[in-house]
Amino acid sequence: MNYINVNGKIQAGDKPALLVSNRSYRYGDGLFETIKVINDKILLEAYHFERLFSGLTFLQFEIPKLVTAKKLAGEILELCNKNECRQRARVRLSVFRGNGGLYDDDRGLQYVIECWPLDEPVNGLNDPDSYRDGLVIDVYPDARKSCDIFSNLKSANFLPYSMAAIYAKENKLNDCLLLNDSGNIADSTIANLFIIKDGIISTPALSEGCVDGVMRRYLLERMKQKDIGFKVKESIITINNLLLAEEVFLTNAIKGIRWVKQFRDRIYGNSISSLLAGII
Repeated sequence: MNYINVNGKIQAGDKPALLVSNRSYRYGDGLFETIKVINDKILLEAYHFERLFSGLTFLQFEIPKLVTAKKLAGEILELCNKNECRQRARVRLSVFRGNGGLYDDDRGLQYVIECWPLDEPVNGLNDPDSYRDGLVIDVYPDARKSCDIFSNLKSANFLPYSMAAIYAKENKLNDCLLLNDSGNIADSTIANLFIIKDGIISTPALSEGCVDGVMRRYLLERMKQKDIGFKVKESIITINNLLLAEEVFLTNAIKGIRWVKQFRDRIYGNSISSLLAGII
């Protein structure tokens, strides 16, 4: 049996946990983190909780004093132990604002923690298999992501990404890219995008509407360190830039770096991205 944590209490995962008046269910009024646990360690822990609490503050959540990063981290590891996946786990921490209608007073912070075993081979930040075969991707044509004050949040309001994932599956793609309202690339359904051209590694700037991914942030900081020494920049990336790139890869907290083999008719190599995946 799989167990979940609801507001600090562990219960069976097949038992009711939320009311139908839950504001995340009704309005997407919440945030979530997708977290990787390896050998009782939360990878990129500081990045995850900094993003979460920054987002909660920005969205004017009332955060109880007892709900801290330390408390949530402890409960994540406790739940992984309960579900016998403390060696390799995928965790989802969902935080939402109470129950009721838009103007109701019940806006207290609530949360749910879920975790599942990671069955595929994993090793720290990167799964070796995630950059071995290469991904085939394209652009989701039916929605544009706005570049507003909420664009960088890991929000429970996930409809464009959900539809893009359905499109990817229907078209036998590994992932789909979402464009912003200017027609530039924002991110993919579950990852941030990086391209390599003329020795420069580029990724869409936060102003382009991408989710502020924890692996994205870690990688940008890591690549600028002297022992790595790559030239990196945050900028506008167009479809044409993607077609002219020498290498392309996607990043997220679970898979790390995943290299893209093909975008439409363009085929990419992976010499730099596989090297990068081996040293972060």
